Amino acid sequence: MKLDAKTIYAQSSDIKSRTYLEYRRDMKKKAIAELEILEWLESKLSEMYPRKHVKVFKSGGDVFLWFLRKGGVSREPDFEAKIGNETIKFEFQYADKTDLPFYDFKVSKVAKKEGGKRIPHPDKKFIYILKPTLQYAIFSPQWILENGDYGMVPAWRSYAFRVPKGRFKTILQKDVSLEVIIKAMDMKNEFLNFQYELLNIWKDKLSYLLQSVIDEDKIVKIIPNDLDSFFKVCFVLDNLNKVPENVNLWFIYLLSYINRKIDSDKLAKIIYSIDFLYSKTTLKEHELDQFVPKVQELLNYIHSIERKDGTCRSSLKISPIEEVRNCLFSINLLEDLTQDAIYYYKISLLKPIKKIFENVSYPEEVYKIIKKT
Repeated sequence: MKLDAKTIYAQSSDIKSRTYLEYRRDMKKKAIAELEILEWLESKLSEMYPRKHVKVFKSGGDVFLWFLRKGGVSREPDFEAKIGNETIKFEFQYADKTDLPFYDFKVSKVAKKEGGKRIPHPDKKFIYILKPTLQYAIFSPQWILENGDYGMVPAWRSYAFRVPKGRFKTILQKDVSLEVIIKAMDMKNEFLNFQYELLNIWKDKLSYLLQSVIDEDKIVKIIPNDLDSFFKVCFVLDNLNKVPENVNLWFIYLLSYINRKIDSDKLAKIIYSIDFLYSKTTLKEHELDQFVPKVQELLNYIHSIERKDGTCRSSLKISPIEEVRNCLFSINLLEDLTQDAIYYYKISLLKPIKKIFENVSYPEEVYKIIKKT
């Protein structure tokens, strides 16, 4: 495939467009929090209903997604709790600050309109966590209607029910067991932001290349005949929101690079390219048969280069901090691919991801390395 550098540069605006991968990062922030508190919520509900069997699921059951392949936001509740014979839906929200003047709740999640009146959802509750103070509250949509005011939320550019700070504080309870959970949330958000910087590093390198080509009034021909060329083409196409011809052929061809000797830099580029192509097509059964074992093979490779001090070692030519970034980036995408394959293709050979970045073997050590940079 040949790309005209002038066309690429003009359309990409220095390759700053919001890609599917960037959208997924934004969706994943809340998902990190949801998956970290699931067990805590189940324990809390068991205390509230001591004589009933309690089980909490991420909405949709044991197989869950934290993003939608075609974009958009799911209208499903965040959790479903089976309490005895009753099912209660839970919406989850949290705040990183304590100085909020209002606590805001989307109208559609609180109530539905019937005959001109807003009727609170009868089978739903809210769980809210105030992270800095280790406080939480579990309450009904009815409580929000009684204590909130309908008004514009400037940050959302839409109307919502707004509960004043003073009223909301009356239902907050402290739970010191939240400290470990909130620490995990913050740590994994650091992982998410840190690994994401690899995209910006790649953007800077590719933007500089394209700019130099424009200045020299030359045309770059990027032909995917090796891993680096495949990666560059996939990266440019991703940012232009374009799909290559013979995408399935490209996908299978890229899988072959996994059998070759790689380092963490090549690993990240292979997985990025596979993830891009995967999102642009529907795999056939024989393609899935090749793809699924490779997911586990790649995870096993990452675990083989991890060290107990939080570092990764695949090559002396790559700096220790970039090794860590490459591994986090690769784990991030492999976990996405795992969940997507289970959900859309009903793959039973892959183990569902229960918590994001659960494949980081030494998370606290990795976190210390990141905080030093």
